[in-house]
Amino acid sequence: MALQREGRDAHDRQRRRGSLDSAAIPLLLALPVAAGLMGAALPAFGYMPALGGDRISLEHWRALLAEPGLPASVALSFASGLITTLAALCGVALFLAVSFGTRSFRLARRILAPLLAVPHAASAFGLAFLIAPTGLLFRLAAPLFGFDRPPDLLIVGDPLGLAMMTGLIVKEMPFLLLVALAALPQTVPERRLRLARSLGYGRMAGFLFAVWPDVYRQIRLPVIAVAAFSSSVVDVALILGPSTPAPLAVRLVAWMNDPDLSLRFEASAGALLQCLTTLAVILVWLGLERCAEVARRRAASGGRRFRDDRAVRPVAVLPVALAGFAVLGGLGMLALWSVAGFWGFPDVVPPSLGLSTWSRVLPNATGPLWTTFTVALAAALAALLLVVTMLEGQRGGVGPRAGRRVRVSPSAAGLLYLPLIVPQVAFVFGLQVLILAAGLTPSLSLLVATHLVFVAPYVALALADPWFALDPRYEQVAVSLGRSRLSAFWRVRLPLLIAPVLTAAAIGFAVSVGQYLPTVLIGAGRLPTITTEAVALASGGNRRVIGAYALLQTLLPFVAFALAGLVPRLLWRNRRGIRAE
Repeated sequence: MALQREGRDAHDRQRRRGSLDSAAIPLLLALPVAAGLMGAALPAFGYMPALGGDRISLEHWRALLAEPGLPASVALSFASGLITTLAALCGVALFLAVSFGTRSFRLARRILAPLLAVPHAASAFGLAFLIAPTGLLFRLAAPLFGFDRPPDLLIVGDPLGLAMMTGLIVKEMPFLLLVALAALPQTVPERRLRLARSLGYGRMAGFLFAVWPDVYRQIRLPVIAVAAFSSSVVDVALILGPSTPAPLAVRLVAWMNDPDLSLRFEASAGALLQCLTTLAVILVWLGLERCAEVARRRAASGGRRFRDDRAVRPVAVLPVALAGFAVLGGLGMLALWSVAGFWGFPDVVPPSLGLSTWSRVLPNATGPLWTTFTVALAAALAALLLVVTMLEGQRGGVGPRAGRRVRVSPSAAGLLYLPLIVPQVAFVFGLQVLILAAGLTPSLSLLVATHLVFVAPYVALALADPWFALDPRYEQVAVSLGRSRLSAFWRVRLPLLIAPVLTAAAIGFAVSVGQYLPTVLIGAGRLPTITTEAVALASGGNRRVIGAYALLQTLLPFVAFALAGLVPRLLWRNRRGIRAE
């Protein structure tokens, strides 16, 4: 008994040590956020000795508040964060309520990876090619309405930012659907739905009353991250958003890159204002959460069962279906424009096709494409290493108490998601100031380290649930047969989890490929990637070149996701009975 107690105590000490080590990783990823905010806060109040600011002052705040159109920019950013999140989340909830357990549900799971592989910028360009007055939708409608020229409508770049919000909703729905699918198994939905149906509830009401509240509690942090991102997005706003005035984050980037260095002080104050705007979005969202919970409880206790919902089901599926069509249809338009010759309105298809655009684009795109690949691969691999180390520490290793945790601890999750909740434009600008103050020059390693801050949270999000769900008895059996813990990890756990590990790496790779603002600010224009080059083309009118660059931007994540699906099948082609339970 004494020996058993001593063994348990030794294991507990080892598990606590691992937990402390794993907690250090989220802290390490959160430190750049804190440092960046400090680097933005000091110039905001006038202290930046390199530019002559040696005293604390509110002068730059007064200059910021006197900027024309600033209230409209702030309101646009606030509305974008709130409306985008609400629409995307409601669309996902309704889709799951209607389709769970059906063929549509299984189809959505299969096409989710291609939708996630499309970067925000490429998706925004594709949507613009669909909904613009010269886009596909108006070309298809031309015979019905007798159009012989594009209608005089301001759709892309409208003052209310509706096109920008639509582009964000289209891209955030697949992400929220991914995290909801990961959370669903932990809620035991089949059992709850059977109970709800036995009480007379309809399909949709049963899911929304009995299953969705627990799903939402698990995906709350990713939802808040979507709200923060949507309120401070730059690349999608540059492509689809208004310019008179532009959203606050877009104006901040312009001030940061202005040749007049005195605007850096004003940009720093604006970065803090962006933080306050995002904070306001999050606080209002938390208030909406409470209102929605009160409304749900009243509806559930009101006695209505909402049995007959067949007429509503097709409408409930529509938002997610339209989002999928917009992404995939937009990709088709990008591909068509990249090989089109002269394509006048209202022709639905171009009269001639050719590869002349590609012959001009490829020689110039080789360098940015290689930089994109190198940085994304290094960031994804580094993130995978850090996340696996963190998850193993949280899990507690191999032992009698291993596997008791079912998710990342709340403190670690809060630190891990901090880079996604704090606006990029706020702390990345502060990091740029600190890097310049330290005398560092832009380099690939510096860019990889910056991308890592954003890649690691997504890798952890994709890998945490499968990592904790694997039965720890597999490794315990290996250890009981004389294998070391390290050997059990490499020979048992990792092979069983090779599919989710590669999928998480592919997601991290895609996130790095899509990073625009960190690449522009930290790279200082010296390390162009395919994403920065594609967004730079937004101000031009050559749709053929834009289509080619946007497709090249999408190509790398597609290859990553294809390999993530193909490699496990090749590795286990002779072991079809293997299961990671």
